[in-house]
Amino acid sequence: MTKIKMAVFARNHVMERIHDYIEYDQDVEIIPFVYTKTNETVELVKKAFMCDIYVFASSLSYLYAKEVIEKKRLPAIQVPFDEYMILSSFYRVKNEHNQQLSRISIDALDSRHVDEVLNELQIGGGEIYTYSFGVDEKTDLDNIFNYHKQLWYEGKTEFALTSIEEVEQMLKEAGIPTICMKIPQINIVHTIEKAKSIVSLNQSKSSQIVAGYVRLKNLDLIIKEKGELASKQLLLKLHQILLKFGHKTYASVLYNNDNQFAVFGTKGILDHITNHYRDFPLLKELEQAINAKVDIGFGLGLTAKQAENNAKLALEACSLDNDSNCYIVNERQDTIGPLGVKKDFNTSQLYHALIHKAKLNNELSYNFIDFIAIRNKEPFSSNDVASYYRVTKRSAERTINKLLSGEVIKVVGEEKPYLKGRPRKLFNLNQ
Repeated sequence: MTKIKMAVFARNHVMERIHDYIEYDQDVEIIPFVYTKTNETVELVKKAFMCDIYVFASSLSYLYAKEVIEKKRLPAIQVPFDEYMILSSFYRVKNEHNQQLSRISIDALDSRHVDEVLNELQIGGGEIYTYSFGVDEKTDLDNIFNYHKQLWYEGKTEFALTSIEEVEQMLKEAGIPTICMKIPQINIVHTIEKAKSIVSLNQSKSSQIVAGYVRLKNLDLIIKEKGELASKQLLLKLHQILLKFGHKTYASVLYNNDNQFAVFGTKGILDHITNHYRDFPLLKELEQAINAKVDIGFGLGLTAKQAENNAKLALEACSLDNDSNCYIVNERQDTIGPLGVKKDFNTSQLYHALIHKAKLNNELSYNFIDFIAIRNKEPFSSNDVASYYRVTKRSAERTINKLLSGEVIKVVGEEKPYLKGRPRKLFNLNQ
């Protein structure tokens, strides 16, 4: 079984606790991203590549990174800020700091968790003040600090219980008695186990579906110039070639009433597409056989409907010019293509960047230039690099990280595995 790659965003002392828990877990590989200030998670998330799931040790770190997570549609989970965490913090306040559970201020992700604990303990909330930062449009540590400070200076509170270490430090510097909540070990355990379950579920659902649409370009013009019978003969030839293609790639081919053909498949057709970015033989074969321009749009998705909708988007992209074209739109609606059209790039500029920015040696640099040429400057994954260089996946990932650090390449999307397996980041030249 392939190890689950888990990106974890936490402070150093929390990261050590997480490592201690999974030290002997053969199914998980932790990719640690340690921060000292919570807002650093925004940039750290952008540096986390090829991970199965993103785990955030605090609610605040998740909130900071939420926009990036949603934009990239990353599978993410946070250690819960729940009633058990508040209850254990109340225990510390009372037994370690000799502070009664009254005249205190609390900041929490959701004030309802505090209310539920108070109700369970049958404690009135009249002298307990809660700041719920989860409802803020944008989290501001100064606002949370000032909330505690104002209550303290007004004499309404004697103690501040915070869930944020930066706020704890600010309160201590202001001379206000305070402690920061600790994450209960059971919360860490539950989060790691839940993360593993999410990845397993995603992998079980990750059978990639490919839909394609093929049509004659300018069919109305062909009918006008050559007649209805000639156009039907062209469609018949088109159908025969597509049936042969379907047999080769284990795909189904259907003719619809819009004078176009639908193609549906999974692994076989996906392998064929990704192996022929530069020289897409189906497009050339169709052009030569019928002596007419053809549009092909492929869509990828985890459901037939998603793949079909993306194929329609890919077909629309073919309408941008009058040549034969083939485009792909993946499940994130990234458009790739046109396939089968040679794309030029500045080799001398790339070589200079590989040597001076990515710090690759001469041999690796020349090989990478050949790799880009063969791929026709289309997006690639670390698996593609590993296959081309004939190295391990880990070695390929090290090369990828050097290229990213030197800003030679950039992340342009992601492709889902077509059977069980992890999503793969897709990269392309940054020029």
